[in-house]
Amino acid sequence: MFTQLWGGKKPVIGMVHLKALPGSPRYEGRLEDIYEFALRDAEALAEGGVDAIQIENQFDTPYRLGDEIGAETVAFLTAAAVRIKTRFPQVPLGINVHLNGAVQAMAIAKAAGADFIRCFNLMNAYISNSGYVGAAAPELMRYRAAIDAKEVMVFGDFQVKHGSHAITADRSLQEKAHDIQVSGADAAILTGSATGVAPDEKMIREIKQSLSIPLLIGSGLNAKNAAVLWQYADGAIIGSGFKKGGDLSAPVDRELVKAFMTLIP
Repeated sequence: MFTQLWGGKKPVIGMVHLKALPGSPRYEGRLEDIYEFALRDAEALAEGGVDAIQIENQFDTPYRLGDEIGAETVAFLTAAAVRIKTRFPQVPLGINVHLNGAVQAMAIAKAAGADFIRCFNLMNAYISNSGYVGAAAPELMRYRAAIDAKEVMVFGDFQVKHGSHAITADRSLQEKAHDIQVSGADAAILTGSATGVAPDEKMIREIKQSLSIPLLIGSGLNAKNAAVLWQYADGAIIGSGFKKGGDLSAPVDRELVKAFMTLIP
């Protein structure tokens, strides 16, 4: 499905970071403003030439985990996703629910007609800022079959940013990447240690060689390192790199998007 969706092209997936949604501590009481901001970001990404858009509840911090994620988060994320899909039906859409809300993301994707979801921890486990995060794949893959959402691709991180992976330190990155593959995921995602930090070139190259599914760069790809890193990856997810100064709270800069898209084949 990955190759079919983008016709063999390496996709650049641009991020829409939703402002804090109702039910989260930072919500400011202006829901329509949140949707309008999201639509403006989606427009900047689409007009800038990205190959897909991914939406997530970036500012719902501190994040709830998995089953603790509230129905309100699912509802408002779905509403935002439907608005974007309706406005830009030609652009593939992805869903990410913080933190590790894979089942919720799959439900939203099915309802909104999205094409893929991202899951920070499909297999194994790690310690996040919000606590212990276990493997989502065992439940997620069964849920995808149960709601007949096999058309929705699953992109899974391993050794994801913003977390401690000491509890699996006895396993190599290649082994963890292989676990993503055998889970049934459609693509694996490799990040650096934090937002805006790219993974190491050698790391990308070695992991790519050990996988038979696509490998996406999940953080830190930019105009300065694209010439080196892009050749080893099958695509990328870009958020802060499309915002002035790398400020996640800033709007997407259409000109930054356009400039980056001209750099890659």
